[in-house]
Amino acid sequence: MKALMVVASLLLLGGCATDGQAPWTAMLAPTSCSKLSAEQELSLNLVDDLANDGKLHASLANLQGLPDNLVEVRLRKAKVYRLLGRSEAEPLYRGLLGTCLSADAEHGLGQLYAARGDNGQAQAHLQRAVRLAPTNENIHNDLGVVYLNQLRLEDARFEFLTAIELKQNNQLATLNLITLLIYQNNWQQAAEIVSRAHLTPEQFTDAQERAEKLKSPIKAKPATGNQVAVATDPQPATIK
Repeated sequence: MKALMVVASLLLLGGCATDGQAPWTAMLAPTSCSKLSAEQELSLNLVDDLANDGKLHASLANLQGLPDNLVEVRLRKAKVYRLLGRSEAEPLYRGLLGTCLSADAEHGLGQLYAARGDNGQAQAHLQRAVRLAPTNENIHNDLGVVYLNQLRLEDARFEFLTAIELKQNNQLATLNLITLLIYQNNWQQAAEIVSRAHLTPEQFTDAQERAEKLKSPIKAKPATGNQVAVATDPQPATIK
């Protein structure tokens, strides 16, 4: 009986900071998804290609013909709906929590809340995503963008550098780091990174414009889920 009381107490304490989610969900989540058939993989590759080309409606149309019990299908639907600004995205992401795609679900929820300007919720979801997928450079970068929105500069720098070191040619994280450096008036280091990463003058100008918007007392809009650096999204990364 005493042991049961201890366990119950731990579960109650653990639930205090879970944003409505069971604290043991991540621990019980399967680490790998079921193997897809060759035909299913081919269909999902087509869906990804269409989405990457910006043909979101065509991508969604192809997804409608695939079995909805596949978590990979539901994840892609959630991403397309998010990029289209549709309300169906959030329940789909939440339905993937506790599955083999929990990290992707937390990532998507973080992007949704970032788009709404709710940096607190975005940060919470992205931090959980980082814990579930610590070597995913896109999640680190997106968490960095949320920190940058909050002007938590050292935290943002840490996440951008982590993303860059995890994937050397991650131009999105590099551009975000340059934006941060320009915001801090560290022009010399920003220029060095631009040269080393072989970025174009247009990319540097874009980073400069975004830094100026961060300095503005009233920001028109926070960085959104499809504006932060997400390699699977067809839109280019920007910070507003």
